[in-house]
Amino acid sequence: MFFVERRFASNLIKSLLLLIAKRSLCCVMLVCLWIFGALLPIAAHGEPTSHNEWLDLDQAIAIALEANPGLAGAEARALSLAAVPPQAGSLPDPVLAFNAMNLPVDTFDLDQEPMTQMQFALSQVVPFPGKRGLQREAAEHEATAATSAVVERRLGLTSQVRAVWWRVFFLDRALEIIGQNQALMRDFVDIAQTKYKVGSGLQQDVLLAQLELSRLLDRELRFRGQRESARAELNALLNWPTNRPVALPGAPPNETLPKLPNEADLLERSVVTRPLLAAHREMVEAARDRVDLAKKDYYPNFRLGAAYGFRQANDRLTGEELPDFLSLSLSINVPIYSGSRQSKAVEQRAGELSQSRYMLSGALRAVEAAISQNRAQYATASEQVKLFRSAIVPQAQQTVESMLAGYQVNRVDFLNVVNAQLRLYDAQISHWEALSEAKQALARLAAAVGEGALYE
Repeated sequence: MFFVERRFASNLIKSLLLLIAKRSLCCVMLVCLWIFGALLPIAAHGEPTSHNEWLDLDQAIAIALEANPGLAGAEARALSLAAVPPQAGSLPDPVLAFNAMNLPVDTFDLDQEPMTQMQFALSQVVPFPGKRGLQREAAEHEATAATSAVVERRLGLTSQVRAVWWRVFFLDRALEIIGQNQALMRDFVDIAQTKYKVGSGLQQDVLLAQLELSRLLDRELRFRGQRESARAELNALLNWPTNRPVALPGAPPNETLPKLPNEADLLERSVVTRPLLAAHREMVEAARDRVDLAKKDYYPNFRLGAAYGFRQANDRLTGEELPDFLSLSLSINVPIYSGSRQSKAVEQRAGELSQSRYMLSGALRAVEAAISQNRAQYATASEQVKLFRSAIVPQAQQTVESMLAGYQVNRVDFLNVVNAQLRLYDAQISHWEALSEAKQALARLAAAVGEGALYE
C-alpha cells in the first residue's frame, strides 16, 4: 500500500510541474496540498526516533503477565490449593492425655488406695479404609483445576492485552490520518476563500470546506475519547496508573493474517487444549470423589487408645509394690442418625456433582460459540483488509488523481475534489480498523481454542 502512495505522490509531482508551466497558481497550491497529504503517511511509517518510549505488543504482554494482580491472585490460589492434598490424606492428630485416677479426696495421698494411679493415655482416630484416599484425591483434583485456571487466566490476559493494544493502535492511526486531513481541509478553506474573493470561485465551496473541517474536528473528538478509554483499559491490564501516557509504535508489529484451520478442527482441538474445560473436568472428578466419600460416611471411624497407669501404693497384706496398669481401648462411632446426616450428605454431594457436570457442558457450549463467532469475525475482517489493500485504497487514490486532473482544466468542481479526498482518507482509516479488528478477533480466537501460538 505504501508503494501505491509513493507512486501517487510521484504522479502529483508531475502534475505540479505541468501546472507550473501553465502558471495556474491556485491549482499549484492545491496540488502541493495533495503532495503534502500523500507524503505524510509515508513519513509516518518511517523508522521511529525513540524506541525506548514505545510500548510494543510483546512488551505489553510481558508486563501484564508479570504485574497483573488478577493473574497473581490466581497463581497464589493455585499454590495454596496445592498444599491441601497432603493435609486431606493425613490422619487426625493423636490425642495425648494425663489423668489422675481414683484419687482419694480426703487426703489426696497417692499411696493411700491401691486403685490410685497417675495415668498417661494416647488415642488415635483412624477413618474407615478408603476415606482418606478419597479426601486426598478430591483435593488433588481441585488443585489441578486451580492450576488450569491459572493457565486460562494467562491466555485470557494475553488475549485482552492484544485486543486493547490493537484498538489503541488503530485509534492512533485514525487520529493521525484525521490530523493530516484537517491540515488539508484548512488549506482548502483558504484556497476557496481566495478564489471567492477574486471572483473565480463560489461561496458554497467555502462553506463546504468549512463544514467538512468541522466534521473532522467532531470525528477527532470522538476518536480521542475512545483512545483515552482504551488507554485506561490497557494501563489497568498492565497494573499501571490509568492516567499514565501510552505511546505505541507508528508501524504495526505484524500485518500478517494467517490462514486458519476449519471450524470443526478448532472445536476438536479446544476440547483437548482449552484450560477452562480441563479445570471443569477436574472439578467434576473432585465432585465424584466427594459423592463416594459421603457414601463412605455410612461406615464408622475407629478410635484406638492405650493408657499406662502408675501406682505408688503397696499391698496391705504382703507389703509388696502393686503392679502398674495398662489399658487398651477400641471405639467406633455409630451412625444412628444416617437418615438426617449421611443420607442428606450424599444428596448434597450428588447435587454438587450434577452442578459440576452442567457447568462443564455450559463451558463447552460457550467455547464453541466463542470459536464460531471469533473465527467468523476474523474471516470477515481479513477479507476486508485484502479488499482495502488491493482495491478500495488504490481506487480511491486513482479517483483523487482523476478529480485533480479534471479540476485543473475546470471539468470537475470543488465539491467533487473534496469528496474524493475525504473518501480516500475514510478508506485509509477503514483499512487500519479492519486490520485491528482482524488482529483482535484472532487474539480472542487463540484464547478460545486454548492455543496461544494460534495468534502467531
